[in-house]
Amino acid sequence: MTKVLPTLAAALSLAATGAADATPARNVVLVHGAFTDQTSWRKVAHLLREKGFHVTLVENPLTSLADDVAATRKALAAQKGPTVLVGHSWGGVVIGEAGDDPKVSALVYVAAYAPDGGESLKTLSEGAPPTPGQKTLRSDARGYLSIDPAELPKVFAGDLPPSDGEALVAHQIPLNSAVFGTEATVAAWHDKPTIYAISAKDQMIPPEAEAMFAKRMNAQTVTLQSSHASPVSHPAEVAALIERAAR
Repeated sequence: MTKVLPTLAAALSLAATGAADATPARNVVLVHGAFTDQTSWRKVAHLLREKGFHVTLVENPLTSLADDVAATRKALAAQKGPTVLVGHSWGGVVIGEAGDDPKVSALVYVAAYAPDGGESLKTLSEGAPPTPGQKTLRSDARGYLSIDPAELPKVFAGDLPPSDGEALVAHQIPLNSAVFGTEATVAAWHDKPTIYAISAKDQMIPPEAEAMFAKRMNAQTVTLQSSHASPVSHPAEVAALIERAAR
């Protein structure tokens, strides 16, 4: 497994190295992942706004990679000045594509997929057993996937109170299964400063896979003792990471 920095403070210190001359970003664009909506970022957005950041929440339709990237590019077009682009879960694929926008000063991946160009979620998962969360996926007649509502609080947000898990169920958005075979065409992390927050208790994406993504991106890396829903269960830590990226 990738060797990761043991504390948030250590990682944030390293993230600041060489960044003293950079223009601080005051804009943050938050991209949600699969099986949820923009409300999953509500706690983090509140903390960042209290710090004076201009925060935009992207509404991903989860219909295709192209559609989600278009929604994110629309949000970026409305920004004035340097912007930190943040993706959770499937949102990591989206920010890898949209992150080549010149306004994007840094990328933050939170328990997120981070494919390289030419990779898809299908190729990244070949040969790996399904995670507990992946085993609960159900398909509808259109081929859109959802997490079994009875299982979502446990496999998606196991470190949250039941009421928070039930709120996530109420905001679940199905994901078009076709996205699993869609290859990434851009990997903006090759060219942008990148921070990655691993969720050590993730039951949707294997923590070992998250560590692999972080290592090959040469990202500043922290490990949170969190479920997949770290923006909901660890909002202060995630907000602090984004704030440091903005500097």
